[in-house]
Amino acid sequence: METYEVELDLETKHLNQVIAIAEEQWQDIRKKNGEQQSDFMEAKRELWENSSHSISNLWSKDRFYELVALNQYGSAVSSQLSVLEQDENKMRALEKMMDSPYFARIDFQFQGETESEPIYIGRASLIDEKDVTIYVYDWRSPLASVFYRFGIGEAFYDAPKGRISGKVHLKRQFEIHRGTLDYFFDADVQIMDEFLRRLLSQNASTKMKAIVETIQKDQDLIIRDMENDLMMVQGVAGSGKTSVALHRVAYLMYQGLSAKLSAHNIIIISPNSLFEQYISNVLPELGEDHVESVNFDDVLQTILPSLLIQKRHQLLEGLLTCDDPDKFRLMKKSVAFKASPEFKEILERFIEDIPRKWLEFSDIDYDGTCIASRDLLKMTVLQQKKAMPLGLRLQRLEESIFKDIQKMRKARMKKLKEFVRTYPQHVYEVEEFARLLSIDESTELAHRIQQFTKLDVYAYYKKLFSNLNYFCRLAEGISLPEDMDLIFKNTQENLKGDQIPLEDGLALAFLQLRLYGFQYGKFIKQVVVDEAQDYYPLHFELLQMLFPQARYTILGDIYQTIEKPEAMDFFDEINKILDKKRSVLITMNKSFRCTNEILDFSKRFLQKESEIQSFSRSGRVPEIYEARNQEGLDELLIKEIQLCREENYQSVGLLCKTERDAMAVYQRLKDRLEIRCINSDAIADIRGVCILPLYMAKGLEFDAVLLCDTDGEHYTTEADQQLLYIGCTRALHRLNLFYTGQKSPLLG
Repeated sequence: METYEVELDLETKHLNQVIAIAEEQWQDIRKKNGEQQSDFMEAKRELWENSSHSISNLWSKDRFYELVALNQYGSAVSSQLSVLEQDENKMRALEKMMDSPYFARIDFQFQGETESEPIYIGRASLIDEKDVTIYVYDWRSPLASVFYRFGIGEAFYDAPKGRISGKVHLKRQFEIHRGTLDYFFDADVQIMDEFLRRLLSQNASTKMKAIVETIQKDQDLIIRDMENDLMMVQGVAGSGKTSVALHRVAYLMYQGLSAKLSAHNIIIISPNSLFEQYISNVLPELGEDHVESVNFDDVLQTILPSLLIQKRHQLLEGLLTCDDPDKFRLMKKSVAFKASPEFKEILERFIEDIPRKWLEFSDIDYDGTCIASRDLLKMTVLQQKKAMPLGLRLQRLEESIFKDIQKMRKARMKKLKEFVRTYPQHVYEVEEFARLLSIDESTELAHRIQQFTKLDVYAYYKKLFSNLNYFCRLAEGISLPEDMDLIFKNTQENLKGDQIPLEDGLALAFLQLRLYGFQYGKFIKQVVVDEAQDYYPLHFELLQMLFPQARYTILGDIYQTIEKPEAMDFFDEINKILDKKRSVLITMNKSFRCTNEILDFSKRFLQKESEIQSFSRSGRVPEIYEARNQEGLDELLIKEIQLCREENYQSVGLLCKTERDAMAVYQRLKDRLEIRCINSDAIADIRGVCILPLYMAKGLEFDAVLLCDTDGEHYTTEADQQLLYIGCTRALHRLNLFYTGQKSPLLG
């Protein structure tokens, strides 16, 4: 104990020294910032004075030099603003350091040295630029990897100049709050696990937090991987795969000059808007800009802005509320087929067929001369390089036609003027009237040309489904679903409506990209796809076309699909489609979220044997409660919520199978307690008591989960089993299930 007190005193003195250095740097920047603020305001004043009195005349030739001067003032303001923003970011980082500058220490003896060196590790680095002394190493630095990957003994890390070996003599972890060292412990594996266990026993945050203090060895390997162009992670519920992916993004934004990425080089594909908000704090907490996060509905809307496409939550709601078994099966088969490699091949054949069968070329006449026959136009398009998308080939053809017309326009204008002169009423407006006639001619001609050079993707997609015999000829040699005739007829009916089904939206987006290409992702160098198991092959085909040069981090869990089953070969299909030089699949089987009891209960809903491991945190055994009627069920739910409040749980999730069910429970309970319903149209955090459909809860976690309506009417199928697994694994500490009537047979 005496030794601990001595060490505590030494560590407290060191902490105070580091905080003092951080505070000194903060004061220096603040002082400089004040001076720069003054310069900035002066530059803005000069900009106003030099431009406000004459801005309307600046574009004249005589005022050119004034325009140059104004531009110089504007550049100065912009430059000073950039410096101010950088300083403000530094000050924010230093303020966080003054609260808690580091969380760990390793004593590392470099090979060839006789003494070990204490290395303090924090969320950001602290360097004295005068003598280049590093007081705190950023957790992403190469040397910091030793803390995550090694215990006491031999160790190494990979630096830019090569591998550095040495020996770890001490691993120490700190709890520092508001500049005060609460305690520390010297960490071996057992103590580190106990520390993590204690953290996991705390209440859930309403937003995902950074985990730099508790990154595990296998997680660190994923975060720091720079070798692979495609990183795929099969991670079970609660394994931390999303958090690891976000820390990987922060690591990529930290890397050296050649590999460093900025926020606009990265995009995250999230399952829904609620999840986007849930993860929004992680990167700013790590000192990085928030990266753009979109869901696939946003991607489709960007590709096809003029079309109304069904949202994914609408598809799921339609599937889960469908009471007709035949219609349900047909909907699932239609989605699976239209997002499959087989349908993608049919679309490719259809694209090849468009200029041969569906483009209605016409002779182009101008000034009494046929400048291009329909046969010549068709042959030109067919003989052009197929590597160029058809839509772009047709654009070039249109440009070529108008270039030929332009050469003839002077002679044509002369004839038009002569024609106008034959009408006495226009004798004083020959030039103007001839020009009007020329414009009318050009407009009509452009309309005729664009009938075969402008491709209406939606109209052509309808042509694909205009004749079943034609469709089957295109599909020769391709395996079609048994119910292809029903899928075909159902598609024809759906395409008559105002909203396009999601599976047809995916196909239309594929056609649009193949016919015209797209510049959406030319700056994107890293794509992170979360909940990847929800996507079909055509989703990844679209990503490959949108971001062909990007590296990918793909995260999923084959046990958490909703409308389709998946196996490990799912990742083989992704690998094949994205076609990267170097790829790897990593499995994360350990769950850190649920207690042993909750995880064991959840496993009963898995349809296949799994290797899911628990982090060995104990808690209450989940219970199943029966109510005689709906009123009794509501009373049980209210009582359970009250118990959760007494436990000081910050988040309680009432999870229902569908949005329709969630709204029904909300309407019954809203006047009896403080509760919020989170639906597809709302963006909200998960603080307090929330009701939401199960498919929106994926990726989230709650202190307590109450699964509502777990009766035989709601949960009977294999797909329902997966829903129950997803729902149960959202719970950190408490899980209970409630039903009226007949208990679901899936509960045993």
